Amino acid sequence: MIAETHPLRCRCGALQGQIERGGPTSRMVCYCKDCQAFARYLGPAGRVLDAQGGSDVVQLAPHRIRFIQGIEHLSVMRLSSKGMLRWYAACCRTPVGNTMSSRNMPFTGLLVQCLDSAPLEAAFGPVLASTNTQSALGNPKPRAFGLPRALARILRIVAGSRLSGTYKANPFFDATGLPVVEPTVLTAEERTRLDMVSTTV
Repeated sequence: MIAETHPLRCRCGALQGQIERGGPTSRMVCYCKDCQAFARYLGPAGRVLDAQGGSDVVQLAPHRIRFIQGIEHLSVMRLSSKGMLRWYAACCRTPVGNTMSSRNMPFTGLLVQCLDSAPLEAAFGPVLASTNTQSALGNPKPRAFGLPRALARILRIVAGSRLSGTYKANPFFDATGLPVVEPTVLTAEERTRLDMVSTTV
C-alpha cells in the first residue's frame, strides 16, 4: 500500500513534517545564483548543491505541507529586501524551501535535502526541468530543458490553490498573511560576500 504522506525532516531530526501526496507537482534543478547563494549561507554548499551548483527542488502547493514537530526551529531569510522567502531549519541549517513573500502566491519549492529520508521519485516523480544553466559552475554547462512544462505545472498549482481557497492553509504564513517567522534580510554587502565565496562540493 502506498503511503498517503511523504516525510519531511531536517538533518538532525528536530524539525519534522509531512507532505500530502497527490496533486500537481513539478521537480526541477535550478542553477541560479540566488539558489547557490542560499546554499552558501547555510554552510558547506556541497550539502545542498550538485557538482555544478544545482539545487534539486520539488514544487507544490503549500497546503499539502504540515509540520508536526519542532516548528520552533523553522527560520527564514531573504537575499535582499525584495527576495523570495528562503526557509530552513536553524537547528542544523538544513534547507526547507522557498516561497514568495505573500501567501497570495501559493507556491512552495521544497529542497530535496528535507525530503530524502524516503524515495523521492515514488512521491514526486523525476526531474522535469533544468533551468538557469548559464549560472552553473564549470564547463561544459548542463543542458537546459523542460522549462515550459514546469511553468505550466506551477501555474496549475497556483490556480488550483487560489480557486479552491486552500491557499489560506499555508504553514509558512499566519492567519493574517504574515510569515510565521520574521525574516532575516541580508545587506548588499552580505550578499556580495556570498557571491564571492567559492563553492565546495
